Amino acid sequence: MMYPLVRDLAAERVPVAVTCRVLRFSKQGYFKWRRRPCSHRDLDNAYLTNAAVDVNHDDPAFGYRFISDELERLGHQASENRVWRLCSEQRIWSAHSRKRGLSRRPGPPVHDDLVERDFTAERPNDLWLTDITEHRTLEGKLYCCVVKDVFSNRIVGYATDARMTSQLAVRALHHAVALRGPGATVVHSDRGSQFRAHAYVKALSRFGLRGSMGRVAACADNAPMESFYSLLQKNVLDSKTWATREQLHLAIVHWIECTYHRRRRQRALGKLTPIEYETIYSAENVA
Repeated sequence: MMYPLVRDLAAERVPVAVTCRVLRFSKQGYFKWRRRPCSHRDLDNAYLTNAAVDVNHDDPAFGYRFISDELERLGHQASENRVWRLCSEQRIWSAHSRKRGLSRRPGPPVHDDLVERDFTAERPNDLWLTDITEHRTLEGKLYCCVVKDVFSNRIVGYATDARMTSQLAVRALHHAVALRGPGATVVHSDRGSQFRAHAYVKALSRFGLRGSMGRVAACADNAPMESFYSLLQKNVLDSKTWATREQLHLAIVHWIECTYHRRRRQRALGKLTPIEYETIYSAENVA
């Protein structure tokens, strides 16, 4: 739009009529713009863009389709095509949207590495580890986020969803806090966008938890979680073909609560189960 140029030249004492004639504008159109420089459509687009930026900031993994769904939930009315156009103009992309063949660089850490591969804890709730895994069902993928207490290897929080978003990680964290209570626990993760998202960092702060992040492409920086997921893979995920996400969700919960916590003895715990190990610790410290 060239109307701002007409306004600027008018401030330099160039007559509006002359500028409009040279630029082939109508004076009526210019003065109508002066009365309302921003149209209702432009204003709506500005509000919609700001909301899209906030959604992407809270969850960088969201592409324009998920952003469109979230905007609708927040009360905004806009078609997917309109959301796509505004996101494209503002270069709002999903963290996973880069083309194949290009190197993917994890984003910068939002926490220091407070663990440095020392996966030991003197008492419950000193150190939690968290990560996300995925598995296919005939309905589509199911994503699972788990929070593990290093002291006893107990799974203190978990959540599943059809989408891998920061809310999945936040829900698992809420589950852990509901079971264990808030405190100064260190919560260690990799540099996945879900754990760098504003919503997740805000949840850590709200519960008084201390975030920690490993290095880039260093699976050993979260080795105990990789070990747990390997067990889950062999005992549940790969045990059969899962028809629905709900079936797989129930199987994961049953295996964690009934088998892993109460029946699977671990040599690292003196051949005790996680529940037995914590029960003995609690009895000794109460006495």
